[in-house]
Amino acid sequence: MSASARSRRPLALVAAVASLLLAACSEEPAPRQMPTPEVTVVTLKAQPVPLTRDLAGRTVPFVVAEVRPQATGIVEQRLFEEGSLVKEGQVLYQLDDATYRAARAAAAANLARARASANSARLAANRSTELVAQKLVAQQDHERTLAAAAEAAADVAAYQAALQAADVNLGYTRITAPISGRAGKSSVTQGALVTANQETALVTVQQLDPIYVDLSQSASELMQLRQDVEAGRIQQTTVEAKILLEDGTPYAHAGVLEFTDVTVDPGTGSYSLRVRVPNPDNLLLPGMYVRAVVELGTRPDGILAPQQGISRDAKGNATALVVTAEGKVEPRVVSTRRTVGDQWLVDDGLQAGDRVIIEGLQKVRPGGEATAVEAGAAATPDDAAPPAPAE
Repeated sequence: MSASARSRRPLALVAAVASLLLAACSEEPAPRQMPTPEVTVVTLKAQPVPLTRDLAGRTVPFVVAEVRPQATGIVEQRLFEEGSLVKEGQVLYQLDDATYRAARAAAAANLARARASANSARLAANRSTELVAQKLVAQQDHERTLAAAAEAAADVAAYQAALQAADVNLGYTRITAPISGRAGKSSVTQGALVTANQETALVTVQQLDPIYVDLSQSASELMQLRQDVEAGRIQQTTVEAKILLEDGTPYAHAGVLEFTDVTVDPGTGSYSLRVRVPNPDNLLLPGMYVRAVVELGTRPDGILAPQQGISRDAKGNATALVVTAEGKVEPRVVSTRRTVGDQWLVDDGLQAGDRVIIEGLQKVRPGGEATAVEAGAAATPDDAAPPAPAE
């Protein structure tokens, strides 16, 4: 082999290697397959759901009695402490009763005189009856004697009624409490002149245990509730109410719905409800602002969906993304009307067993695939994050 041939051989080898390298670099790498996105879901289930409504209201006394005098006279003494508890029949005011005692004494004297006259007339009638039988007295005289006896008996009844009236008027000088409750501020003092049936009340007594709470609710909600009850979607029982004080503190005693008004206020479109609440410690006072959580009924097979799983589309419709049994992401249009805690009560669009996506919504799209992980499920070893690569 000549020297020129030996010099050309290494050059040919270099050219062949270079061409192989260029061919390898020109080949495009195979496309990398993206992993299936992982999302967190909540599996819905049917369960009894109590339906409540938070309503505002004010407290109202159970019974209110405005005490007014039924006799005219001077207030001789006030016999109660303002703001204290009084019992039914307890004397609150004593009026000067001298005039009424004198009138009672005169009525008693008249009655005694009438009874004496009636006794005398009765004896005369008895004697006349015996004499007329013996034909010693004329029949006409006998009839006059009987009439006088009857008239004397009538006088006794009249004076007896007058004595009873005098006793009633004398009793009115002792003004008593018509009900048991807490007495308010007195409008008169000792020495004041009061008149029978005057417009100004001497004092107001209010019974505060139990106490009423007057609430108002939208009439449209009432109509919807009645429709749900008639359709069997809601089971209604005894309506109870949990009372919350103005600062949000729960009241110790629950109330019971007493009645609902039959008239809707045309100005507000609402109707009134009245709840009776025990008040043994008189913590609730008339006119206080409170809130009541009223239990309207129970949805026996209610479906609750987390709020973070329900969103709104461009048209304002409530929607949710569900992972099917085949691992596909499926959109649903959801109908909801109320919240229960931090969840929506679903009326239509979702059913028991649906897996609603609550986390990872940005990773998926409708029609795509997703790996569902139940919220709160413990992580498996396969789900653990891989260790960081060593440098």
